[in-house]
Amino acid sequence: MEIDLSLLHSNTVSEIDISGSYDIPYDYYKNSNIIKLDKIIVDGVVTLDDVSCDVAKCSINGNMIIPDSISLEPVSYPFQIDYDDIISETSKKSENSLDIFQFLWENTVLEVPLQFTKVEDLSKFHGDGWKLISEDELRNASNPFSDLLKDYDKE
Repeated sequence: MEIDLSLLHSNTVSEIDISGSYDIPYDYYKNSNIIKLDKIIVDGVVTLDDVSCDVAKCSINGNMIIPDSISLEPVSYPFQIDYDDIISETSKKSENSLDIFQFLWENTVLEVPLQFTKVEDLSKFHGDGWKLISEDELRNASNPFSDLLKDYDKE
């Protein structure tokens, strides 16, 4: 969806309201770690700065469904972005327009966590000769090589 910036560039208006609710098309996130992206709520405006660059000042809120890092089950991950920067990369000066989906996607993809889990009980994740342990269990566990390490430190 293109936002017309011609009134802003001709100094007819001082700002353009981009507030609204937007659905990012599936094609944007189909090759990412996002399973589903709910409506994104934007509250903000586009203005011109002193050197005629388009500046967006907005708050972006949404919810994405991503796979849990441990169980791989879909989990909800809410996000909130406060954006206040030049948007020259996504606005087309010659066309006086802003592709709002591209702008929202570029900022949303930065919020996708590398690892995220809501699993609290790790005891059900085990197999033949292995089990998943927490960071606390790792710190408190005795190291079977600790005797060898003591001898190594003496040398």
